[in-house]
Amino acid sequence: MTDNPFLSPSDLPYQLPPFAAIRAEHYLPAFEAGMAEQLERVAAIAADPAEPTFDNTVVALERSGLGVLKRVSIVFFNKNSSDTDDEINAIETEISPKLAAHADKILLNAELYARIDALWQRRDELGLDEQDQRLLERYRTEFVRGGAALDREGKDRLAAINTELAELASTFNQVILADINDAAVHVTDAAELDGLGEDQIGAAASAAKDRGLDGFLITQSNFSRHPLLEDLTDRDLRERLYKATIGRGRGNAATLLRMIRLRAEKARLLGFEHFAAYIAADGTAGNAEIIAERLSGLAEASVRNARREAAELQEVIDAQGGDFALAAWDWSFYAKQVRQAKYGFDAEAFKPYLELDRVLVDGVFHAAELEFGLTFALREDLQGYHPEARVWEVLDGGEPLGLFVGDFFTRDSKKGGAWMNPLVVQSDLTGDKPVVVNNLNIVKPSEGQPALISVDNVTTLFHEFGHALHGLLSACRYPKTSMTSTPRDFVEYPSQVNEMWEDWPEVVANYARHHATGEAAPAELIAQWKAASGFGEGFASTEYLAAAILDQAWHRLAPEEVPEGGDDPYAVVEAFERRALESAGIHLPEIAPRYRSTYFAHISIGYAAGYYSYIWSEILDADTVEWFKEHGGLTRANGDHFRATLLSRGGSIDPMESFRRFRGRDAEIEPLLERRGLK
Repeated sequence: MTDNPFLSPSDLPYQLPPFAAIRAEHYLPAFEAGMAEQLERVAAIAADPAEPTFDNTVVALERSGLGVLKRVSIVFFNKNSSDTDDEINAIETEISPKLAAHADKILLNAELYARIDALWQRRDELGLDEQDQRLLERYRTEFVRGGAALDREGKDRLAAINTELAELASTFNQVILADINDAAVHVTDAAELDGLGEDQIGAAASAAKDRGLDGFLITQSNFSRHPLLEDLTDRDLRERLYKATIGRGRGNAATLLRMIRLRAEKARLLGFEHFAAYIAADGTAGNAEIIAERLSGLAEASVRNARREAAELQEVIDAQGGDFALAAWDWSFYAKQVRQAKYGFDAEAFKPYLELDRVLVDGVFHAAELEFGLTFALREDLQGYHPEARVWEVLDGGEPLGLFVGDFFTRDSKKGGAWMNPLVVQSDLTGDKPVVVNNLNIVKPSEGQPALISVDNVTTLFHEFGHALHGLLSACRYPKTSMTSTPRDFVEYPSQVNEMWEDWPEVVANYARHHATGEAAPAELIAQWKAASGFGEGFASTEYLAAAILDQAWHRLAPEEVPEGGDDPYAVVEAFERRALESAGIHLPEIAPRYRSTYFAHISIGYAAGYYSYIWSEILDADTVEWFKEHGGLTRANGDHFRATLLSRGGSIDPMESFRRFRGRDAEIEPLLERRGLK
C-alpha cells in the first residue's frame, strides 16, 4: 500500500489525479482502505456523546467521505466509462455491490440518522445560512429516502436490494459496451459504401484495420438511429445497419426485468406507489403524475408532426420510382433529401468547415470567453488517463480557476454516448478547485486526416461543455451540493442552454473555417444550416419521447406487475415495449425509441425513471434562451448574471429558486412549444 497513489492527495496542479502512477492493482486496496476510513469516521460521529450540532454532525459527515474513497471512486468510475478492459470490468463487478453495501451502512445507521433528524427538527433555531440549510436538508432527505426510518426487517431487505441492483447495473452496462463493439457492421465491398464521404470511408477502413479485418467496419453509435443512415445509398446495407443497431442487448433482457422488479419493490418498501413516484418526489417535478401528463401531451403533438414528415418522405420515394413503403432505415436518408430541397442545406458540404479542434477552441472556448471571461491554455505537461485525453488550464480573468480534460474520440474501450465527469470536486470547505472531463464518441479519422465532425457533434460539444461550465464555475461551500449536484430534471438545463451559442453569429464566424484553407464558411451555408435546424422536429421529438415514455412505463409497475422473463426474456421485453408505446399513442414502426430498453444505459446509471429530465430541463432552457435574446445575447453582463445567480450555485440552494433569481419569475413553457413546433 505504500506506493498506492490514492492514499494521499495528488501533488499535481489542481490535484489532478496522478494518472501516470495509477495501476489497476491500486483500485481494490484503495477502495477497501477508503471504505474503512469513512466508516471509522462515521462511527465516531454517531457515538459522539456531545449534543448534535451542525459542525459535529453534518459537516463532520460531509468530511468523512472526502479522503481515500472519494479519490479512488472518482478516478475509477471515469476510467470504467472512458477506457475500460477486462481487468477494470472485473473490478467493477466486485466493487459495485460492496460500495452499495457501504452506502447502506451509513444511510441505515440509526444513531447517525437520529442526530441528523434532531438537527432538522430544530433547523430554524440553528442560525444556519442558505448553504448550511441546504446541506442539512439534503442529508436528511438522503437518509429518509435511503431507508433510515424503516424497521430492522425493512432495512435488511433494502440493503439486499441495493446490493443486487449494483451488481445488475454493472452487468447491464458491460453488455451494452460489448454489444456496441460486436454489432459493428463489416463491409467488404467498397461499392456498398456509396454516399459516404472520403473521411467516413477512411474512418471505416481504419476501424477494420484496428480489429484485424479486411475492408471496412461501420462502428456502432449509442442511439437507435445510426448517423450514417442518412448517407448510405445502398438500401440493403441501411437495413442491415439499422437492424444491427436496434438488435443490441439481447443478453440484457433478463437483467432488465430483474432490475425493474427490484426497483418496484424498493419503492414500495419506502412508501411509494412505484419507482417513478420515488424518483419524481426528489426532483423539481415533484410528482410522477405531472410528468406522465406532460409527456403524454407532448407525444400527441410530436406524433402528428412525425406523420406529416413521413408523408413528405414517402412522396420523395414515390417520385423517385421507389416501389416500397418508408421504413425505419429509410427515414434519415430521405429526410436529408427533403431538408436539402427545402433549405438547400447539405451537412456534408458543411463538414470541411467543422474541424474538431477549431470548433472546440475557436467555438466552444471562444463563447465561454465572451460570456464569462474565461481563457484556456493547453497543458501538455499534464497527463490525462488516456493518450487522447488532453488537459487545459482554465483561467478566470487571468486567475487560476480549474482544469478541463477533453477526450473526444470513440474507441472499443469507451462506452457510447457523451458525458461530463468531475475529477476533482470544487469546494470552499476543502479549498479544492474543479477539474472536469468531457467525453464524446466522435469517429477517429484515418491517420493524417483532419477530424471533421458533423453538425450533431458540434451540438454535442457545446452541450457537454455546458455541463463542464456548470462544474468549472461552481462557487459552493460543500462538495455534496457543488458543481452539477442538482436534481436530475435540472442538471441538463445549463448544458442545453450552452447549445445556444453554436450558431450565434460571432461564434460560428470564428470557428466555421475550412480545415485546409482557413476560409470562412459561406454566409449562405450558415444561413441554410440555421434555417434547417428546426427541420425534422417531429422525428426528433417522437424518438426522444418514446424513450422517455418507455422509461416511465417500466418504472410505474408494481412488483407483481413486472412480467416474468420465461424462456425468452427478450421477447417479453419487446412485447412490453410495444404495448407501452401503443398505449401512449407513440408506436410508429418508422421511428424507433432513441434507446431500446436493453441498451438504455440511462436507466442503469442514475437516470432510471428520470429520462424525462431532458424535456423537463428544456422548458427552463428555452425560457432562458429567450431571456438572453431579450437582453442583448452573448455579453459579459448577461453571462455574469447567469453565473452569479445560477451556474455558480450548483445545488447549494433550491435549484428552482436559483432559476427564479436568474429569470425573475417561474419558467414558462411557451418558448419550448414554439421551438419544437408543438404549439
